[in-house]
Amino acid sequence: MLRLLKALPLTLAIAAVSIVATGCSSNNGTKARFVNAIQNTEEYGVGGLDVEVNGTQQFTGVQFQTASANTYIPIPSGNVTIEGFESPGVTSPVFTASTTLSSGTEYTEVATGLAGGTGTNVVLLSLSDDNTLPEDGTLNFRVINASPNSPSGVDIWIEPTPYPFSLQGVKPTISALAYQSVSGYVNVSYNSNNNEGFTVFVYTAGGGTELFSTNVNVSGSVSSASVCTLVLTDNPNGSTMSSFLVVLNDNNC
Repeated sequence: MLRLLKALPLTLAIAAVSIVATGCSSNNGTKARFVNAIQNTEEYGVGGLDVEVNGTQQFTGVQFQTASANTYIPIPSGNVTIEGFESPGVTSPVFTASTTLSSGTEYTEVATGLAGGTGTNVVLLSLSDDNTLPEDGTLNFRVINASPNSPSGVDIWIEPTPYPFSLQGVKPTISALAYQSVSGYVNVSYNSNNNEGFTVFVYTAGGGTELFSTNVNVSGSVSSASVCTLVLTDNPNGSTMSSFLVVLNDNNC
């Protein structure tokens, strides 16, 4: 009985340490990457953005139309504050935004809109990712519209290169994607034609005007699978959608 009474305080102490450790842990497997889609770079310079999460710098010098990395890094979960600063070392933030991140989830954080003043015109898109590989010989594509100057919606075709046919009568791969929206994942077959990748056609929604088309080369084979995200942005310091796509390697892309 005496040994039990002596052991009790130690047990309680271990339990208390466990509770404190659990309470202090904030990552819980949450990971993220950051995409800079803020087109008016004159507001924060060519050095890009240093991005802090809850006051700790996580991403460094992320330039316009680039991502922090194709790989994810651990960040805190729960209610977090994300701030972008002119790189290097300016203390006044370009933008400040809050979001809620779930533990054990991978996120793509996209800053878009227009920087200026207190950054109130910047929009942070906090998007959860599903990087589960599809069947071998196929790819999952997803598109994020982070172009403030895009039409009210865009239709997108993702077709094997070269694409010798007319798009007339061909259903869009993704329809009516509005600014600040993200499509679902769409599955397409791997292009086995000399590894030439895919041509992405972007039109105004409803069979309207072609805005641009561009080639996207991605990894993959008939015996493997990939997951890829494409990000639509504006031209630098401009008033039109860019024909350049930011290509993110989600998984084997």
